[in-house]
Amino acid sequence: MGYVMEMCNIIETLVSLDEDVKKMEVFIAYTIAWKESNISIDKSYPFEIEIQKLIDYIRNKYTLETLKNDIVVRAYREFFWRIGIDPTKTRPSSEALVRRALRGSFPRVNPVVDAGNIASAYTMVPIGIYDLDYCKLPLILRLSKGDEIFRPIGGSEEKLERDIPILVDSKNTVMHIYPHRDSIETMIRDSTHRILIIAAGVDRVDRDLVKKAAELVASLLTKIGWNWCKNVILKP
Repeated sequence: MGYVMEMCNIIETLVSLDEDVKKMEVFIAYTIAWKESNISIDKSYPFEIEIQKLIDYIRNKYTLETLKNDIVVRAYREFFWRIGIDPTKTRPSSEALVRRALRGSFPRVNPVVDAGNIASAYTMVPIGIYDLDYCKLPLILRLSKGDEIFRPIGGSEEKLERDIPILVDSKNTVMHIYPHRDSIETMIRDSTHRILIIAAGVDRVDRDLVKKAAELVASLLTKIGWNWCKNVILKP
């Protein structure tokens, strides 16, 4: 408990963006959450009702044809084009989740990951969640130098090219390629009990919406015995 409370007290110092990344007009909203060790939680899957409500909400709001016209979807697609990714082949993670919901399905990985996915689908904002026991603070969002190794979830190890926006820790572990791929090294595990939640913003996405996305993850986690800093930091 002492560690996470200390992190909450200095939360503004924990993640920074370098000047080259700032020029790309990206921004983040982040907070810290942790599992309360003295709370016993029902072992049944906790978010089934929330997922069904989410699917109903999405089906009432979008179709596969109209989804691409959503202002937030368009903003992330345009950012993908800017960084050399074809968003019709590699979807922004939030859009991919909504497309699954429109087809009547939604991933269930573990409750922490699922809380992030639910919040992401509601807001259309990509969200990353990282195990604080597997990274060294502080972190920086910067451009790659071309010599970094990235070990993605569900993929093979790769050497990065130059000028890719990446999140790295103080050991130079590449935790994330912004805003769509996470590393196996800092991923959420069943044993995870202290996390950093980051919502990824890009140009033309409302800052309050990105902040809301991070808050929604933390709020969902309180339903399963987690606590959080009650403070979301927006940077820059």
